[in-house]
Amino acid sequence: MSDGHEHSGQENVPSRQRRRFPGISSRAYEHPADRSALVALRKLSGFDTVFKALSGLLPERSLRLLFLSDSVRVSDQQFAHLNDMLRDACYILDLEKVPPMYVNQDPVPNAMCIGLDEPIIVVTTGLVELLDEEEMRAVVGHEVGHALSGHSVYRTILLFLTSLAVRVAWIPLGNLAIMAIVTALREWFRKSELSADRAGLLVGQDLQSSMRGLMKLAGGHHLHQMNVDAFLKQAEEYEAGGDLRDSVLKILNVLPRSHPFTTVRAAELKKWAESRDYQRIMDGHYPRRSEDKDTSVTDSFRESASHYANHVKSSKDPLMKLVTDIAGGAGDLGSRVRRGFGGPAAKEQPRRDTTDEGGGEGGTES
Repeated sequence: MSDGHEHSGQENVPSRQRRRFPGISSRAYEHPADRSALVALRKLSGFDTVFKALSGLLPERSLRLLFLSDSVRVSDQQFAHLNDMLRDACYILDLEKVPPMYVNQDPVPNAMCIGLDEPIIVVTTGLVELLDEEEMRAVVGHEVGHALSGHSVYRTILLFLTSLAVRVAWIPLGNLAIMAIVTALREWFRKSELSADRAGLLVGQDLQSSMRGLMKLAGGHHLHQMNVDAFLKQAEEYEAGGDLRDSVLKILNVLPRSHPFTTVRAAELKKWAESRDYQRIMDGHYPRRSEDKDTSVTDSFRESASHYANHVKSSKDPLMKLVTDIAGGAGDLGSRVRRGFGGPAAKEQPRRDTTDEGGGEGGTES
């Protein structure tokens, strides 16, 4: 594998030639829930203009100056191998303007794409040291996917509101109102992370590298001590295990997070990589940016609703199974709910045969 330092642009592509996707729309890889939200927002006349008007309040200029003054800007002279990956990712996804990218000293592995007027990408030293070249390529593609989708605008707003919620915590009900917005934005952003994971796969075009990167984020750099198949089995166990109490705890655990759990991300990405949608993109059949203005909000919401319906039906999660049973009109749900929360099932009452006043067999327990 090439170390990436002695090459530039497209020359650092490994022996297998990666495909390019001219004019690709972000709709090609966006998660249905992410896509429907973004299509609706983009259709609102002046929505982005209103939010960009808040730039006087949002700390974007401060952030840019902070990274410029206290981080290392990726270029041909600094972190050249990352610069090659960034240009390569923009070339593959046909992102016309290459966003500036910074490496920030932080032992915690992380990356983000923020900015209102123009996106900027930031990766931490912890992430650079943790991942190999192909794993890092998927991460850079992930962040370029955020930029192409326009996620950086909403991520910046989320960061600002999270900070604001802390400052106004002393105001009665003030924090409550802001946190309601933050919670909604976090739910959208978790779905946007699934979208960006797909973009990372389109850039790297190596599922195993994407899987390894996610696994390292969960368990560190001891790759020889980990196994992708076993890691994916954890995702199955997480989804199907436990009872209704665990289902509720899963929801509570994920609410404060901006990212989905790592095993869930790996399982979702593998599922998409094996789908017909992914194969069609790789074959060159995908929506173009030139068609974005004709996108139907109704169709997008319908597709999102269909996705969730299928997800609920196929889910092994106890709560999702209960929802499916309720929708299907299954009987004895009260007993099943009690069992689901660890309580004893209600003892079935004797059924009497109304045709036999004297009791007879109708009085016996079934």
